[in-house]
Amino acid sequence: MAVNLTANAITAIIAGDVDAKPLLQVLDIATIVSTKNSQQQRYRLLLSDAVSSHHAMLAAQLNDRVNTGRVKQGSIVQLLDYICTPLQNRKIIMVLNMETIIPDCEIIGNPKSFVDSELPVQKALPDNTVAGSSRSINNLAAQNAGSNGQNFRPTVQPPYQPPPLYKGRGAVMKNEAPARVIPIAALNPYQGRWAIKARVTAKGDLRRYNNARGDGKVFSFDLLDSDGGEIRVTCFNAVVDRFYEAIEVGKVYLISKGSLKPAQKNFNHLKNEWEIMLDLNSTIELCPDEDGSIPRQQFSFRPISDIEIVENNAILDVIGVVTSVNPSVPILRKNGMETLRRVLNLKDNSGKSVELTLWGEFCNREGQKLQEMVDAGVFPVLAVKAGKVNEFSGKSIGSISTTQLFINPDFPEAQTLRNWFDQVGKDSASLSISKDITHGGPKNEIRKTVSQIKDEGLGRSGKPDWITMRATVSFMRTDPFCYTACPLMIGDRPCNKKVTKSGDTKWQCDRCNQEFEECDYRYLLQAQIQDHSGLTWVTAFQEAGEEIMGYPAKDLYVLKYEQEDDEKFGDIIKSRLFNEFVFRLKIKEELYNEEQKVKITVVKADKVNYSAESRYMLDFISKFRRQ
Repeated sequence: MAVNLTANAITAIIAGDVDAKPLLQVLDIATIVSTKNSQQQRYRLLLSDAVSSHHAMLAAQLNDRVNTGRVKQGSIVQLLDYICTPLQNRKIIMVLNMETIIPDCEIIGNPKSFVDSELPVQKALPDNTVAGSSRSINNLAAQNAGSNGQNFRPTVQPPYQPPPLYKGRGAVMKNEAPARVIPIAALNPYQGRWAIKARVTAKGDLRRYNNARGDGKVFSFDLLDSDGGEIRVTCFNAVVDRFYEAIEVGKVYLISKGSLKPAQKNFNHLKNEWEIMLDLNSTIELCPDEDGSIPRQQFSFRPISDIEIVENNAILDVIGVVTSVNPSVPILRKNGMETLRRVLNLKDNSGKSVELTLWGEFCNREGQKLQEMVDAGVFPVLAVKAGKVNEFSGKSIGSISTTQLFINPDFPEAQTLRNWFDQVGKDSASLSISKDITHGGPKNEIRKTVSQIKDEGLGRSGKPDWITMRATVSFMRTDPFCYTACPLMIGDRPCNKKVTKSGDTKWQCDRCNQEFEECDYRYLLQAQIQDHSGLTWVTAFQEAGEEIMGYPAKDLYVLKYEQEDDEKFGDIIKSRLFNEFVFRLKIKEELYNEEQKVKITVVKADKVNYSAESRYMLDFISKFRRQ
């Protein structure tokens, strides 16, 4: 079979013409492994146009073409997306996308190595960029340098313009040349200057850390460009101060003057082998989103049935209908910090369902909204971006700092699920791929009365019991009703330990060993609740205390202890008595003063939704009559 490679393609590419989609032949493939990161494998190709040959680096996302044998020695390939960039005192072709036209072919012509000797000498790259190559680029021999590439013509409009190449014809001040906008997929360590235009799709929390080099702070955000390329950007310390407030999710920015480092795949789920590190010389400019060419978000949804075979700790996107929502529960982490956890269930048309565990603020924001919708009989569609797969007696999904939740989104996938659920799925059974018992308690709400707590010995099995109870607040202890707490952050959570006055204006935390001007005020409310069967004492902490009292703890603290307005304070307390709530309770036996006592903690206190309560009672009566 006669094959005509694109004439003079190598010469034209090296000269800076990357507008066409040339046909070239692969003469050789060499494996390149970094000496600092043995897992960072790359492939270097020797490409030929039948007259000249030149080396090219294959983008990491194309490694599978070589691994699967689709590209081999002799293959005829068509370059679809590529860039020519300086490397030391010569140029190298970066192949970003290509197609295999003929997998096997005899070597065509008698190609000679091409040399681009006129480029100025540039600073050598670190050894982790191209170390370990089985063939050194320095072995190229000079040939055909005078070709003018006149037979090489572009056939399509290029998606971007390559960065300018400056020849040694005079002094050029450092960083004077304007950076050209390139796709995220074209970013590589060989480029000196670049700029990308992309939308922020996720912004991580500001985190503080402490290591051998001292204290610091860090935050990251994810970018998506019009070509679908994604990359994570990370800022440390002084760079955080400069950019943290400026970055907003959903906005488009022009970013330049950063450095690239290998992506930490344990924490970075994006399909890019690099991350961007910004420094004090970096620039971020807000861009108008006039044409909307950059999508708001990019998803790669997996059916719930597929999650069963996904590796533990994998990061993925999933979409499903929310069928149940458990109450939020406080969880004490190993570092002594308290956080919230809420478990809900998703099902889709694959016939399977899965547990989704929300952590921290997700519980109060999206989690609370989802619970209100489900309690009202509405089963919303939920899209989860970047959920983490957990494996323990089954598979489940958990939120992480970069997770995003979209309730009833305007996606085709969401509309398909909505139609399926309304017509079929609502009444169809699904098999859970998660364990039988959720982290926060049983999957289905368990209603109990006050008398049943004692009669059934709840909380005395060594593990906590989680129940729901409709009851009235009949009495509250008001001295104390809250405490002064440390507001300092340890990791990504506040300390919350009790603090004491230090002088007239400052507070002292013994745990953090620091003083500060302002403290937090957190509820520690002791209340008596009762239903038709009896009464019992419960303890309500911060969030539950606010739900019961209807006021922030600080407002009541100031009223009672600083303004000393006992009359107004007493009126507020009286107004909160004999209000009815649906309580979510945690019951557990604990050792107190060398005596085992059952402690009841209010996890959630919702105002009674009489419509939902009526449906519950009618359903209960219906089940009772069928027995």
